[in-house]
Amino acid sequence: MGDHITIRPASGKWVVRAGGAVLGETDRALELSEGEFPPVIYFPREDLAMAFLEPTEIVSVCPFKGEAKHFDIHTKSVVIANAAWSYEDPKPRAAEVKGYVAFYPQKAAVEQL
Repeated sequence: MGDHITIRPASGKWVVRAGGAVLGETDRALELSEGEFPPVIYFPREDLAMAFLEPTEIVSVCPFKGEAKHFDIHTKSVVIANAAWSYEDPKPRAAEVKGYVAFYPQKAAVEQL
């Protein structure tokens, strides 16, 4: 189960922006592909300005990856609700994304530089 999940290093340098702020930039991103869904870029926490991210009460569950905790993005100009997520204790198949954060594309711009 979970064989449809692939995690690999994302090539190149990646940046995430939201609310007029650069939240992070990394050359250590991971790309997670799952079935027919578009690939998702995960940023290591060490390469994010975590002060912009405020944990929320929202938790979603994936049968293959585990429980995802969500974050609001707080910038000078705006609060973007439930804009990011992280698997704090992922299931073994997704263990590589532990300590990484992903962003909803409708709420933050994730781009390869």
